[in-house]
Amino acid sequence: MSHAVTRSTYDEVMFPNYNPAGFIPVRGQGSRVWDQDGREFIDFAGGIAVNGLGHCHPELVAALTEQAGKLWHVSNVFTNEPVLRLAERLTGLTFAERAFFCNSGAEANEAAFKLARKYAADHYGAAKNEIISCRNAFHGRTLFTVTVGGQPKYTEGFGPVPEAVRHVPFNDIAALEAMVSERTCAVVIEPVQGEGGVMPADKAYLEAARRLCDQHGALLIFDEVQTGMGRTGSLYAYMQYGVTPDILSSAKALGGGFPIGAILTTAKVASSFVVGTHGSTYGGNPLASAVALRAVDIISRPEVLAGVTARHDQLVAGLADLNARHKVFREVRGMGLLLGCVLQEAYAGRSRDILRAAEAQGVMVLVAGADVIRLAPSLVIDPADIDEGLRRFDTALANFAGA
Repeated sequence: MSHAVTRSTYDEVMFPNYNPAGFIPVRGQGSRVWDQDGREFIDFAGGIAVNGLGHCHPELVAALTEQAGKLWHVSNVFTNEPVLRLAERLTGLTFAERAFFCNSGAEANEAAFKLARKYAADHYGAAKNEIISCRNAFHGRTLFTVTVGGQPKYTEGFGPVPEAVRHVPFNDIAALEAMVSERTCAVVIEPVQGEGGVMPADKAYLEAARRLCDQHGALLIFDEVQTGMGRTGSLYAYMQYGVTPDILSSAKALGGGFPIGAILTTAKVASSFVVGTHGSTYGGNPLASAVALRAVDIISRPEVLAGVTARHDQLVAGLADLNARHKVFREVRGMGLLLGCVLQEAYAGRSRDILRAAEAQGVMVLVAGADVIRLAPSLVIDPADIDEGLRRFDTALANFAGA
């Protein structure tokens, strides 16, 4: 018989690299979560944009349960039916002709960066190896991806870091034009910088990146780990911008909570990953692929994507009403159901104080740096749950501003 575990157990047995909330969620349904004491929370965090269909969506549960009774794992020594169906579905819905599967967003980006360098080496030679990324970006926690990410706090103490990675200011076309050269093998951009403060890219910036990559024989990589799978109101954000990348990374909501990552690309680019160049033992396993296929099928439904826009409007209007009273935020920005509430100067650096105030009122939110509250709820969150979550958040902001 197992003994009870509490939040204090975490400090006794886990690495100290996280600082989780003071409660432990034990059950979820839709956009509501309950902790060990039975206390209910409205989930505006969505597992950091992972739970695109909320908690325990019946169709995902059915897909997982059905596959669990058939086949769990065979490795990539063999292929399997669910992964082939998933690859067919994703390539049928996007610009891509080929798919590679792994287990996380970091792994997807790692694969994308390796593929870009391999493609450049194959077609232009080893000297064309420079990757250009944006400052304040986030692409994962491997050594390669944190280096490309351009936030020094994530590489401090882990050097030496991979070379031939350069950074430019986000949304600065002139800086990008000055940086891209014949040495550039790839330009990497998040259509909306998530961890960096929920900053949407300008359409002109992405168009300029596409033009410069074409001009210099470089690949354009869109990191859609957070923006993909309906988060911005289209299946992938590139579709809204009308700018097509050469490589796209996807994860988070792709599995609806089950770990899976992917990169999507053309047949020509994919051909540089010949047998033995890259791999993943668990990547594209039957369980993850079956769940992801069902998630893709649901999220790609027109009514679900249209619902993201309707929920965006409801949430933004509600936040504006709250802010008219409390005047905590100087702006609310973002796309679809990836929103960033930027704190007024008077409250700079206090995003975690608001997170804790929200927790006390039974609503789960996120931060995106010290000055931004991030919201990434389920794409199918009940409008009544939005209203209730905003009501609780109203009280939280009142307590915060009055403290």
